[in-house]
Amino acid sequence: MAPEPANKRRKLSPPTNNVPGFAKWNLEQDYEQRPRKRKDAKSEKLPVKTAEGWKENQRQEPEDARQEQDDDADSFLASGDEGDGAEKDSGVADLEPKPKPAPKPRLPPKEEIRQAKEDLARIAGNISEDPEENIGQLGSLAHIAESENVTVQKLALGTQLAVYKDIIPGYRIRPLTKDDMNAKLSKDVRKLRSFEQSLLGGYKDYVKSLEKLASDDKLAAVATGCACNLITSVPHFNCRNELLAILVKKLSTRHFTTEGVKCVEALEQLFRDDEEGHASLEAVSQLTKMLKSRNYQVHESALNSFLHLRLLSEFSQKASTTSVDKDQSQSNPKEKMKKKDREFRTKRERKLVKERKAVEKEMKEADAAVSYETRDKNQAETLKMVFVAYFRILKARVQHLMGAVLEGLAKYAHLINQDFFGDVLEALKDLINDAEYSLHASEENQADEEQKLDDGARRNAVRESMLCIITAFALLQGQQDVVKSVNTLHLDLNFFITHLYRTLLPLAMETDLELSAKNSEHLSDPNGLPVTTSEGGKAKVNVATTTVLLLRSLQSVLLPPTGTRLVPPVRVAAFAKQLMTLSLHLPQKSAVAVTGLLQQVTKTHGSKISSLWNTEERKGDGVFDALSEEVESSNPFAGTVWEGELLRMHWDPRVRDSIKAIEGNVKEGR
Repeated sequence: MAPEPANKRRKLSPPTNNVPGFAKWNLEQDYEQRPRKRKDAKSEKLPVKTAEGWKENQRQEPEDARQEQDDDADSFLASGDEGDGAEKDSGVADLEPKPKPAPKPRLPPKEEIRQAKEDLARIAGNISEDPEENIGQLGSLAHIAESENVTVQKLALGTQLAVYKDIIPGYRIRPLTKDDMNAKLSKDVRKLRSFEQSLLGGYKDYVKSLEKLASDDKLAAVATGCACNLITSVPHFNCRNELLAILVKKLSTRHFTTEGVKCVEALEQLFRDDEEGHASLEAVSQLTKMLKSRNYQVHESALNSFLHLRLLSEFSQKASTTSVDKDQSQSNPKEKMKKKDREFRTKRERKLVKERKAVEKEMKEADAAVSYETRDKNQAETLKMVFVAYFRILKARVQHLMGAVLEGLAKYAHLINQDFFGDVLEALKDLINDAEYSLHASEENQADEEQKLDDGARRNAVRESMLCIITAFALLQGQQDVVKSVNTLHLDLNFFITHLYRTLLPLAMETDLELSAKNSEHLSDPNGLPVTTSEGGKAKVNVATTTVLLLRSLQSVLLPPTGTRLVPPVRVAAFAKQLMTLSLHLPQKSAVAVTGLLQQVTKTHGSKISSLWNTEERKGDGVFDALSEEVESSNPFAGTVWEGELLRMHWDPRVRDSIKAIEGNVKEGR
């Protein structure tokens, strides 16, 4: 057979322009830009319920509209094929700014508020009904809060507050890491994580808006109120530091407003309700930093908030070196059940019950150990920062905060380390000396305007001195082991006792004895002149009255909680004699309080001072010196309590009854 002829192949001629194929890199792009035949666009609508049932409702776009869209598309896409002078499309988007749409006409204010109320109520209801499904509507609430209408903004902020308080979980949401993002999760976990992250993002934006609006004059009150509400209702949740920063910023001024009062109340409630101590630690940390940055030129209410810390009550229940506070259940064990009343159990059942109880006991101890350890650590750090703030203020001699500092030291006396007692007592002595010196200087140079103290900086020397005395005795009486080792620690309180004795008689001339620092009841001058008190009015420290401070000081000196029988008879007699003289000149309430204290003193120390009520017995030679500045040199047993005869005719029946009780206690003590 003859071989078949080979197929003849056609030779392709090269292109006429001699341009290689790879040079036509935009050939595919030109193909994509050609006009295409568009399908009829349809606008889907929701199904409609008719008498026959649910029926789909479709509406096709008009032919004219589709034709216009096609024409526009054709004209734009075909623009590159126009005449020779036209530029080809480079594929780069047009960088010219597009014209902004015309703003929508604004509704009248009343109509805008009404519509905002409806929208806020609807959105809040949807979110509260199903938070996981409608969590995306938090953005709508934030959008409404951006309105230019102040009333709408206030309504939106309040609505967001209510919604977040309702849907915030009882735990802190942890931010996701890269490993968490790439991990494989089930459908339910993925849904829950999406809800948590959406909630956290919206909550952060809300807190940022509160922080921004807290500085706005129109919305500062509402924003601060929302922050206070969040910090007290959901202190465990995220963004706690940001909320505390809003509150602390409002407390950084000397002049307090209603917003500052709200912030102080919120912090006090936070301190009282904080069990673990995390929130209290963060709040105290920010407060102390703010105090230091402001050079302690703040209102005393910010410092008084430390008195509401939970560690004041919880630390007192700890075990001491001599005893341990046991629970009532341990001190009163349950009575042993009779054998006939016991439930019958086999040996195996009894063994299982015993093992189960042992495991439960170990679990409880483990949980309690972790909780107590965390709480004690946080409270220890908090206490350290509080003491640092107190001691710095004492060292800087910030006069308008001395009352708050002394009150705080008296409250925290049982928690102060013994190594600091000497330094604190020396600082208190310096305060008393400075206050007394400034008072004498202002009285001697009252005519000299250059040396006269300013009304805002003048201090009440008597009140400050008594606060120092109360604090000094509270330091020693707060810890029993310190009371027993006073001589070992070289702690001498005679300076404070002598100063208190020296200030008793001047108190009789005090016009504001029964008025507190924040309550002045002086009548205005008919000539329009300002009424000045004996001690400067607003310069007072502490909210307690002078009489209350006097009674607390006398209680610490004459009736201490420990070692009451060890008080020297000379001290008791000297103070009793001066207090009887003081009662003749005091106002009604103060006289009743002082005679009531003398009634307790005579009941405890009646045998030591009974000779003061007897004109024939003398324990000392010489004459009683009522103006002596030293207790021992006053020679009280050389005098008699003749003031009792006048006080028996006092117009107040309570004073007369107290004098009779005092004399009865003295007779029993002989």
